[in-house]
Amino acid sequence: MANPAPGFVKNPTHTITLDKGPDVVTVLLDGKMVAATTHAVILHEDGYKQRAYIPREEVIGTLSKNSRSTHCPYKGDAAYFDLTLGETRVPDAAWSYEAPFDEMAAIEGHISFDDRFELRIG
Repeated sequence: MANPAPGFVKNPTHTITLDKGPDVVTVLLDGKMVAATTHAVILHEDGYKQRAYIPREEVIGTLSKNSRSTHCPYKGDAAYFDLTLGETRVPDAAWSYEAPFDEMAAIEGHISFDDRFELRIG
């Protein structure tokens, strides 16, 4: 591997699974559609609720990268985005791993929304 996750080396029992399925995944904000796709990657990680990673091009509205970033030893460095949907602007609405570690390559180019958004799978 060219870019292995150091978290898995230090803690090999930590589990993250990625599911790509034909299910429709929708993301809503106050009942308004933010995204709908059959190309989401569903991430299940020990100790966290499941997250859907949506292809960026399937997000409705405008994503603007901001200055916030975080680091995950299993996924890599996350960049954060504000979302503008009509007249509504949501700061730090979502994040993306733009160069994830090898084990998480499937989420590259995808974005996940925080708990202010409603996630529906299926």
